[in-house]
Amino acid sequence: LVIRSRKVAAVWLLLCVQCLHGSALPAMSSYEFTAYRMQQYNLAQQKHGCRGAIVVAEARSADEPSLTRRCVIMKVQDFTVEKYFEALRQNAAAVLILLPQNISGVPHETIKAFMVSENEALQKETLTPVYVVPEDEQLLYMYEEVRQAAAARTSSMFVRVLRSMVTATAFQILVSNNNPIKAITDNTITTLEGVLAGTGEDAPTIVITAYYDSYGLAPWLSYGADSNGSGVTILLELARLFQKLYSTSATRPQAKLFPKLTYFRKISSLTKRKHVLSVLMVLCGFAACYTPQVVSSRFPWVKVGLVHKKINLVESTVAWEHERYSLRRIQAFTLSHVEDPKSELRGSVLDTMSQVDFRKLKRNGIIIAEALARYMYNLSDKGSPRDIQVFKGQLDFQDSHMSSLMSFLTSVPRSAQLLDKEPGQILLVNSLEHEFKHHLQQVHRHTFRQDKRDPEITFFDQMNQSVVMYRVKPAAFDLFLGGCITAYLGIVYYSIQNFGHLYARLKAAVKAKHQ
Repeated sequence: LVIRSRKVAAVWLLLCVQCLHGSALPAMSSYEFTAYRMQQYNLAQQKHGCRGAIVVAEARSADEPSLTRRCVIMKVQDFTVEKYFEALRQNAAAVLILLPQNISGVPHETIKAFMVSENEALQKETLTPVYVVPEDEQLLYMYEEVRQAAAARTSSMFVRVLRSMVTATAFQILVSNNNPIKAITDNTITTLEGVLAGTGEDAPTIVITAYYDSYGLAPWLSYGADSNGSGVTILLELARLFQKLYSTSATRPQAKLFPKLTYFRKISSLTKRKHVLSVLMVLCGFAACYTPQVVSSRFPWVKVGLVHKKINLVESTVAWEHERYSLRRIQAFTLSHVEDPKSELRGSVLDTMSQVDFRKLKRNGIIIAEALARYMYNLSDKGSPRDIQVFKGQLDFQDSHMSSLMSFLTSVPRSAQLLDKEPGQILLVNSLEHEFKHHLQQVHRHTFRQDKRDPEITFFDQMNQSVVMYRVKPAAFDLFLGGCITAYLGIVYYSIQNFGHLYARLKAAVKAKHQ
């Protein structure tokens, strides 16, 4: 019976310890992980993004009423414009955003709402450090702990609040760096240009261009699957297919095809300065009227619209990529599934492979290829059927090739400040050049360097940081423990000072008991 009672007591003790810890996860005094800092760059005279990096603060939920000098922890569904700017208004020490490992499991409405908030946040400058980090077990545990603590603190039950203050575990977030954030002055712009020569000497040159860099809240987490891995995939597939047509004299058209890959799309390629155009006096694009013909004959359920927009000559940037050519009176247009050039869909850390519909990607590639063929071979004027298919059989788009291209492009982040600097990104550019050389007759690689005295775009370093998370008791626990120690010392002091009186009373009580 005694042994059984001891076992019951041991089990009860373990349950008490379990309740105090609040989780079955193994207790860790500290946990180190890598977090990725929010974009920081200067475009002309405008500053964008996060200017701070150092963090020494206690983690708190975004639902807390007081966030001053706290590190605010948010999940994707928590990150809204209102909560983000409220944290900045209260002078939060930092903002830490947890990205899910599986983006495909996040509801579409949540992803779109996050992209809107992400776009708004990138328009402003802030001194508050903002970090993004992929979720893991320990970070999710920390998030649940601070969320439950916030729920307890906002409760009206005094006993529950007191228990939370005494037994809850707090988390200290530390990002220490003795090196100041420095500007990157050796920015380069690399473009890849290929040529498929036609039969005509004075025939027009058709330039098909796509940007291959990506953009998002954190450069090291911007993989750019839809924007613009999909565009690069279609361009490379077009180069592969048209190379077969140009390889024989019987099917070689008169026009010269000029595929081109560039970057700094979101930032530097928007400039109106001359170095963004390596080729002048070209016909960029093809007759826009051929695209609706292909759509109406083969894909009647697809809607095609034409958006006209005037170029604002006062602004230092342009909205769409083709406007760089239009400013030089070169016929050009941009094909996109968004109407607004400032759409949040054009740059996000949630733009991953899971957001790309390969069926639509292949369909759009076919539409572009067939429209190009109609224009280059003048099929409409020759009375060819409206539903004629040039790209079929051996000339069809290959699902496996497109899938492998997309997987390769999204294997590393392609933010502009990382290209031509990091090993993985340099390998990607070299591989794209190899892909160009495999399909095109002439390939040129051009590298432009900015003027260090008057840089158009300035990036900054320290975009990934080592973060240490410490498990500590909250400050309220220290006060509670201090109170207990003070009370104990007070009792001991009182006992010593009144020992004679207490001893006399105790002796009298014992004597009375024996009588």
